[in-house]
Amino acid sequence: MTTASSRGTAPGLSEAPGEVPARPAAPLLDVAGLNIRFGTGPGQVHAVRDASFSLAGGRCLAIVGESGSGKSALARSLLGLAGPTAEVAADRLRIAGREAREFGPRQWRAVRGRRVGLVAQDALVALDPLRPVGREIAEPLLTHGIVPRREAGARVLALLERVGVPEPAERARAHVHQLSGGLRQRALIASAIAAEPGVLIADEPTTALDASVQSRILALLGELKEGGTGLLLISHDLAVVEALADEVAVMKDGRIVESGPVAGVLETPEHPYTKALLAAIPGSSPRVARAAAVDPAGTEPLLEVAGATKAFKGVRGSRRTAVDDVSFELRPGETLGLVGESGSGKSTLARMVLGLVAPDSGAVRLAGTPWSTLRERERRQSRHTLQLVPQDPLSAFDPRWSVARIVGEALATAGVGRGEREARTVQLLEQVGLSAQHLQRRPSALSGGQRQRVAIARALAPSPRLLVCDEPVSALDVSVQAQVLDLLGQLQADLGLATLFISHDLAVVREICARVLVMKDGRIVESGPVEEVFARPAHPYTRSLLEAVPRRARSAQERL
Repeated sequence: MTTASSRGTAPGLSEAPGEVPARPAAPLLDVAGLNIRFGTGPGQVHAVRDASFSLAGGRCLAIVGESGSGKSALARSLLGLAGPTAEVAADRLRIAGREAREFGPRQWRAVRGRRVGLVAQDALVALDPLRPVGREIAEPLLTHGIVPRREAGARVLALLERVGVPEPAERARAHVHQLSGGLRQRALIASAIAAEPGVLIADEPTTALDASVQSRILALLGELKEGGTGLLLISHDLAVVEALADEVAVMKDGRIVESGPVAGVLETPEHPYTKALLAAIPGSSPRVARAAAVDPAGTEPLLEVAGATKAFKGVRGSRRTAVDDVSFELRPGETLGLVGESGSGKSTLARMVLGLVAPDSGAVRLAGTPWSTLRERERRQSRHTLQLVPQDPLSAFDPRWSVARIVGEALATAGVGRGEREARTVQLLEQVGLSAQHLQRRPSALSGGQRQRVAIARALAPSPRLLVCDEPVSALDVSVQAQVLDLLGQLQADLGLATLFISHDLAVVREICARVLVMKDGRIVESGPVEEVFARPAHPYTRSLLEAVPRRARSAQERL
């Protein structure tokens, strides 16, 4: 591997100490001198620079680095999906023993799904919104002739059950917009492994998953590896990397700057950038001042939720209760965590708080006045008071708009004049780790983490009193995650900003939140000060969530 800091063994080819060297099997992936460029002329972006690596069956190579470092571009080039504007060059690019540099569309179609499977970062974009999830999963089975059409339905249900999707028959009939973020991700994994590819590229495969489901998916990926599948894991979650990977390569600005066995790189990093990544893990160092100083008796609640209940119609006339008799309060300057499994009702509760969904019973009050019972016309003058940072920012943006227009629209709504908008937009972007060079980019030209930061900048534009953050840092690498958490903490301190912080990442919740609500099957099963709940959980479900946290993240929590 071509790196600035390599520990002497190419990923996929390391041997245990004392073993008699055996003739290695031909790697499933063998890449040397990979370069990927986008655009031409002065504006050309050199996304991947001289990357070299190999991956054998039964091994996992993890690629880590900041959002925009080139990880996803590298991964997609291995399926011929770098994009129509991409220029891909390599000294060697072998997939399952075949040289892929001259592959045409027909050869790439034969590779995708059958030789190399992809679990993309954004399941909402990767899954077809116009057809049921079951048909999406069945497609690779039928395209590659894995099973006859009459057997595809049973195989789809088995795949959904294997990746931990509850009620697989019902979910197979659902469309992607009817699933929670975590359920969408699991359906995408089912589709990627359907044709049993020799190599599975997992691009942030557990980003949207709570700790318990994440544990199940990691176990599944581990089983695939044990069965001989080669895993190329793209992740910003170093706890996930440590749990699954054999080797790790660290990318920065398109280059692999350090690589080697995962234990060596994560325990004794050599490159300054790797050291900075490890230092940014939640809990690794004091970072955010929690809102423990908020006196519950000294301030009136900004948000009051009383007995909120919401049910939705399911397929074939069934009815599903998403939120069941939930009550809580949130005061100015306080950050309240909301945790629970995917599908537990967290996002539905957030939509009720925002006034986007009306409760069937119960009520929501904002700043001491009715909120959920108002008509939208009556809410409009107070809309700036609370803002959403969504879980899937790509679905929340107009794909035709530039970043300048996306953020500028929110500023215009808040009354900022046209002459001031660009400077204010740049200021907001810099607050969340972007810069003026992103102003003219469209959402499709941004990485997942960059899109998430734009969503946070847009939410801050109207100077809200309450932020509803639905997995706000789930798509961010640890260094940018730390920056965003710092920002939220500073806003809380400077502006008295209240935050409802929904997350599956318990280390993040413990770091930033003063109180936490634990949600299961639509109900709040446990609540209290975050330290008390995490140190002495009373409910079995809370205990199971904490036990499912990967080891590195759990160690970071224990240091807090």
